[in-house]
Amino acid sequence: MPHMETKQNKPAEGWAERPRQDRCPHFRKCGGCQLQNMEYPRQLAWKQARVERLLSPFCQVAPILGMEHPYHYRNKVQAAFAPGRGGAPVSGVYQSSTHRVVPVDSCQIEDETADRIIVDIRKMMKSFRITPYDEAAERGLLRHVLVKRGFSTGQVMVVLVTSSPVFPSRNNFVKALLRLHPEITTILLNVNKMHTSLVLGEDERVLYGPGYIEDVLCGLTFRISAKSFYQINPVQTEVLYRTAISLAGLTGQETVVDAYCGVGTIGLAASRQAGRVIGVELNRDAVRDAITNARRNRIANARFYAGDAGEFMTAMAQEGESAGVVFLDPPRAGSSQAFLSALARLGPQRVVYISCNPETQARDLRFLTAHGYRALTAQPVDMFPWTEHVETVVLLQKEENSLKKVQQRTAREDMAAPEARRGRL
Repeated sequence: MPHMETKQNKPAEGWAERPRQDRCPHFRKCGGCQLQNMEYPRQLAWKQARVERLLSPFCQVAPILGMEHPYHYRNKVQAAFAPGRGGAPVSGVYQSSTHRVVPVDSCQIEDETADRIIVDIRKMMKSFRITPYDEAAERGLLRHVLVKRGFSTGQVMVVLVTSSPVFPSRNNFVKALLRLHPEITTILLNVNKMHTSLVLGEDERVLYGPGYIEDVLCGLTFRISAKSFYQINPVQTEVLYRTAISLAGLTGQETVVDAYCGVGTIGLAASRQAGRVIGVELNRDAVRDAITNARRNRIANARFYAGDAGEFMTAMAQEGESAGVVFLDPPRAGSSQAFLSALARLGPQRVVYISCNPETQARDLRFLTAHGYRALTAQPVDMFPWTEHVETVVLLQKEENSLKKVQQRTAREDMAAPEARRGRL
């Protein structure tokens, strides 16, 4: 793919020349921005070299697409709360590989409105007699605050994560918070009683507003709930998704499978150029949002299902169905061998693999290129400036002769005893 000349791939002038301690006073303790010691152009070069090292054995790697303004891009901010000196609440982020809270009032990569809301909630706690949660002692009320903000709409969601459903003066607290921040459009209470690293619990109730926010991406309106996944950098997500859809080469006739579909963002964006879209996702909250998003945007050729994408594609192959293109955007751990085997069996003409971890993507490409596919191009996108993370889109195309052999081998394996199959996996 030729280098895309967009303004997003030009580094910000002057910003990266500031001393590290002026950019962020927390960089020595936080650990969230691993590339804080690098100027932005050097970060892009570092990420480019990393992707090339991992993916160039499979295909050509295009120049990375960076941001014009690489700061305050995170539209999802979550702060942990803990008792500080004298029991006074502190809020911020966990230090890398620990559960020690580093106090943070503002962050160069987080949404500024979200940061201000979190600071004001912390200041309100004393007057409302709300105690921060102490993990060691297993007592206290407020564990986390999660803020999501629609980049295009400006809508703001605040989620108060507590250890108990008993929230003193709850209604007055909500009114006081809204007086300080009338831009907030919905407030939720989420109860997490578990001793786990997960931020959100299962028990959720709406305290104010509709319980969700909306944002506009690729010309479509998306509903975002507290638990549903939505890309945290909307500016670069537009770049990422437009790149992925362009690489897919849709003609308007294909059946498109959107695996790991989340709230349906890429599938719905691709639906305007596809025959039909099938989205599959394990998170039922996200699937409900995806169905709502399809209706909200009056898209009739997209269907969304809750379930395992690998099992879904296996069932499609068994029933003789086919897909022209499969989009997959798995978590950092990459795809399982069972999923990749199901993908190879379904045999789409093209696979567009979006990854936030080039290490696991390289591992999965080894499997796919050994099972009937050839990687054609890779396009890195800088979704997370100042961190070591990089997003990469890879286009794969099936090779007919080798794919037939793979499908024959898969059919033989399906006839084998379940014990033997389990042993090989």
